[in-house]
Amino acid sequence: MRFETPLVPARLIRRYKRFLADCTLEDGREVTAHCANPGSMMGLAEPGEKIWLEPNEDPKKKLKYGWRLVDHENGHFTGVDTSVPNRALRAALEACEIPELAAYETVRPEVKYGENSRIDFLLTQPGLPDAYVEVKSVTLSRQPGLAEFPDSVTARGTKHLGELSVMASQGHRAIMLYLVQRTDCDRFTLASDIDPAYAAAFDAAQAQGVERLVYGTRISPDGVTVSDRPIA
Repeated sequence: MRFETPLVPARLIRRYKRFLADCTLEDGREVTAHCANPGSMMGLAEPGEKIWLEPNEDPKKKLKYGWRLVDHENGHFTGVDTSVPNRALRAALEACEIPELAAYETVRPEVKYGENSRIDFLLTQPGLPDAYVEVKSVTLSRQPGLAEFPDSVTARGTKHLGELSVMASQGHRAIMLYLVQRTDCDRFTLASDIDPAYAAAFDAAQAQGVERLVYGTRISPDGVTVSDRPIA
């Protein structure tokens, strides 16, 4: 998935009201960018950090920049836009690049299911059980090389696990896919200290047959793609 508009570097002044970030561009101008991330962004919103913004000329948008990346300035990046994983994963699914799901030819995003919910992707193929795929963006890392989810309490995520469990009990495949939007992590775990209810719901979902997949990403100011190997 390539960014629609070339990204521009900036320095973070502050993130506030969850969805807003004041930034300084290289020419010294201060701008406010949209931050498409409802989580805590623990460790990723420190003043002075180098970040990358995507400009836009859309007259319907009040803010002319969107915050896309944190640049750790050591060759590694973190993607902070929670809409990017679905876009990157859709491209990978349609290209049959996820081995565990490569047998499915039909990929449908945002299909209604459960109780007033939408599954991120419904995969279908004659002769195979339908596959319900829920995607979560992983950006938290508190130990070198270790990615964690979630970075804040997520009642919505817990609800999704329950609905996946129902799909599994009905004979469908139900997959919880964690997409690690960090290039500096090669391991994954649940942050049970941050949200014990989510961790318990995950264990219960696995007992019901919900599958877990974890994939990394390749990230640069050009775009984000799903890596070709799963993360343990």
